Amino acid sequence: MNKKKIINDPVYGFINIPSAIIFDLVSHPYFQRLRYIKQLGMTHLVYPGALHTRFHHALGAMHLMSLAIEVLKGKGHKITSEEEEAATIAILLHDIGHGPFSHALEHSLVNGIRHEDISMFIMEKLNAEFDGRLTPAIDIFKGKYHKRFLAQLVSGQLDLDRMDYLNRDSFFTGVSEGVISFDRIIKMFNVLDDDLVIEEKGIYSIENFLIARRLMYWQVYLHKTVVSGEQVLVKILKRAKELSANGASLFATPALEHFLKKDISEQEFFSSEEHLAMFALLDDQDIFAAIKVWKTHPDRILSQLCTMLTNRNLYKVEMSNAAPDADRVEILTRNVMDSLKLTEAEAAYFVFTDVVTNRAYDAGNSNINILLKNNTTIDIVKASDLSNLESLDKTVKKHILCYPRII
Repeated sequence: MNKKKIINDPVYGFINIPSAIIFDLVSHPYFQRLRYIKQLGMTHLVYPGALHTRFHHALGAMHLMSLAIEVLKGKGHKITSEEEEAATIAILLHDIGHGPFSHALEHSLVNGIRHEDISMFIMEKLNAEFDGRLTPAIDIFKGKYHKRFLAQLVSGQLDLDRMDYLNRDSFFTGVSEGVISFDRIIKMFNVLDDDLVIEEKGIYSIENFLIARRLMYWQVYLHKTVVSGEQVLVKILKRAKELSANGASLFATPALEHFLKKDISEQEFFSSEEHLAMFALLDDQDIFAAIKVWKTHPDRILSQLCTMLTNRNLYKVEMSNAAPDADRVEILTRNVMDSLKLTEAEAAYFVFTDVVTNRAYDAGNSNINILLKNNTTIDIVKASDLSNLESLDKTVKKHILCYPRII
């Protein structure tokens, strides 16, 4: 069978599946599951076109890896065909551990377990299936491979994961501020002392990349209505788990029921084949099918939350630099208790505060270094003449207050 396939990608045009093992990995049920997990969770509630999936994104990042390695090899850096394949596999599988609705439910179904750790767990399972052929890819993914720059292409301040999701998310949302010159940035890639660097000519493209990332966070990823939709979804799962723990009967697929009824610790998850097998069956469809049925559940809180989400009648969200006034939160809580006839504990599903953060550039974590003509490097913040670039290295924290629109 010819496994060197071509895929028509809406962002990059025709992209290649470069080898038989990559074809087999793409065909694997673990990877095919990503077709049914939206890349941007609830963002389609604001930007109707944002219905692309983790499957799209993983293939796009794989394509960018092949472009990047071609550029680096063209500049005289030795990368063997085995290393190229390993780096391509590492970026292809970097998001394979995502659960339904991506980041929105990351800590709701399996408590406190990061999707990166689940990705690593799945890669180890696949490595056993593929007779150890994924070992170099896993070493690159973990940052243990002796060529550091390969790991930096997979995970870093200027990795191909970020480059694809910014490009792809701006394409599907229609938010033009997120568009980046990915092809020019990749052409400016180089390696010095085993670290990925950017040639000086690419400095303006990197400035644009960092500013685009900041704008995409506030306009798309942390848009108030997106945050509201994700908070409703989180509260629905919290209530469903609480009801299940108390013995209530809830409609759910077998995979969803497994995680509703069991409070699984990190240690338990990674020591049991059963938990991973069930997790690998979960996608957006399990969650939303349940939500549609739960609209008519006798529990008023669960049915109200599910009706809010399916009808897009979401929380009102106020976002500010300072924590919301405690007296106002108390008044809103009392109003909800009176209007919906709820206890104070039940009202916490409808009135609550939280915090969201954004940091466009983390200078302490794998800096973006600019390669000067004298063969020395300088951090992008120091190299740039943009005064506002330094501010991107600060974590911006916003407080949010959520409450129903009916009060």
